[in-house]
Amino acid sequence: MSAAVLSPGMAAAVLFGTFFSLIALRVPVAFALGLACLPPLLIEPRLSPLVLFNETFKAYNSFILLAVPLFLLTANLMSIGGITERLVRLSRAMVGNFPGALAQINVILSVFFAGISGSSTADAASQSKIFIDAQTREGYDLSFSIAVTAVSAVLAVIIPPSILMIVWGGVISVSIGALYLAGIIPGLLIAGAQMATVHVYAKKYNYPVYPRASLREFFTAIFVSIPALMTPFLVVGGILLGWFTATESACVAVIYAALLSIFYYREMSLRQLYDGLLETGRLAAVALFCVGTASAFGWLLAYYQIPRELLANVTTWGMGAIGVGFFVAFVFLVVGCFLDAIPAIIIVGTTLEPLSRSVDMHPIHFAMIAIVSLAFGLVTPPYGMCLMVACAVAKVKLRYAIWDTMIMLMPMLAVLAALIVFPELALFLPRLFAPEFLK
Repeated sequence: MSAAVLSPGMAAAVLFGTFFSLIALRVPVAFALGLACLPPLLIEPRLSPLVLFNETFKAYNSFILLAVPLFLLTANLMSIGGITERLVRLSRAMVGNFPGALAQINVILSVFFAGISGSSTADAASQSKIFIDAQTREGYDLSFSIAVTAVSAVLAVIIPPSILMIVWGGVISVSIGALYLAGIIPGLLIAGAQMATVHVYAKKYNYPVYPRASLREFFTAIFVSIPALMTPFLVVGGILLGWFTATESACVAVIYAALLSIFYYREMSLRQLYDGLLETGRLAAVALFCVGTASAFGWLLAYYQIPRELLANVTTWGMGAIGVGFFVAFVFLVVGCFLDAIPAIIIVGTTLEPLSRSVDMHPIHFAMIAIVSLAFGLVTPPYGMCLMVACAVAKVKLRYAIWDTMIMLMPMLAVLAALIVFPELALFLPRLFAPEFLK
């Protein structure tokens, strides 16, 4: 390592300087990560541009990452197979009589979809088409309608099965089953915070309320939705009971979603199946391309020992577990504004993991702080993919919905702070149901 031409500081300046310059030129993140690797590979005589291709390929050669396209396919099959209509009906029966009924239904449906899809982008796309226009027709402000749709979509990366948890487990070697259990309480608390915010908005602006559903309507809605709601139990339960791995659970979820949509609800044609496969391929290609180039970028960070240099001063601050938790959250909140969540996990997660170990923070607790913090990046500019999707559907500029989005995020930040201070919010369910996953 002493023979390296570039020092860690110089290498960091070249890598990050090139990356952010390309981002400023509006080069897609995945391409910017790959291109940023080329200058050090060309400068360093012991390295070659072939390292970029080798490390990218090695990242794809992962059994666990097969779960990413499979869960995306599950979400698409559920969306076009008649599942959405049933879940909307159940959500209305549950919270239709709450202030701001349609916005409350929006949040509850995101909770249900989070347990099926694992993809916030897919959730934001489907929910935006359903709710934004419907809410504005009922008198909701367009900015608020966009904000609640985009912000509620982030639940899909916190409540299992989450694609980010699969990537985290594969990259940092943490039990995915434990991560799934750890995400349930924080996810439900964030959903509760969103519903409380909607309640305040509804009272202030007198948003409409639906009549309370009768018991018959409520139980009928539950009955027709039970097959769809079994998906998360099938996925998470199968892993916890040792029936299958995370990747195998994704295969089971795809088969179950296809059987449900084609034979039970009978609302998916062969043409729709083809469209679902095509859309899945497109989304999976984008996500996995980011994984490959981010892995090459991360390899160069490790080669030059940049993480050790970056953390050299931080470790002298004498922070305890709570201080490190807030530092980790701050870093991921900032990084999430500029970088997609998957490359952020590969680059920043592996960088900060030694710091969390130095203060004896539990790996599951560290993972949940990072994943919840990254969820904010899905709706914060300039990246904010979920917010961009919602604004694109509403045909307005991103800045139109910024104010209401920031208001929606404030109570969620309180939940994140509670998660940092009280590790049991993440660790309680894993310790209760699967303590062997925490070893």
